Amino acid sequence: MGEKSFRYLEEHTADVAFEAYGKDLNEAFSNAAKAMFNVMTDISRVEKKITKKVSVRDEDLRGLLKKWLEELLFLFDAEGIVFSDFKVEIKKENEEWVLTGEAYGEPFDPDKHSSHLEVKAVSYHMMEIGEKDGEKFVRVILDI
Repeated sequence: MGEKSFRYLEEHTADVAFEAYGKDLNEAFSNAAKAMFNVMTDISRVEKKITKKVSVRDEDLRGLLKKWLEELLFLFDAEGIVFSDFKVEIKKENEEWVLTGEAYGEPFDPDKHSSHLEVKAVSYHMMEIGEKDGEKFVRVILDI
């Protein structure tokens, strides 16, 4: 897969599917967040002016991925911040997976940031976390 960090899959009318890749789960989860925000706006135009700390936990990795993306969506909805870069650390604590991360972005500005699709939710439907060609990947479907 090389330098590719994410790709969009066949689109349906009510959702957008993508796969995100990384050398490890941290990078794959980070690239999943980039793919989600790139559905909403052109992330290449989002500057890193604000840092938000995010911490989520779940008993399985799929739940952790869903909570991570949903927390970022919540920050966008509640505070109007769009993000373009992420730092993620995932570890197992006792019986739970814990993700601590940072999201970097700025307040959404319609004069600067294009408005693409509105992401309503992150779906469990067909969600997958695995490994291909020595790289980790996650597959996510967003309800739009």
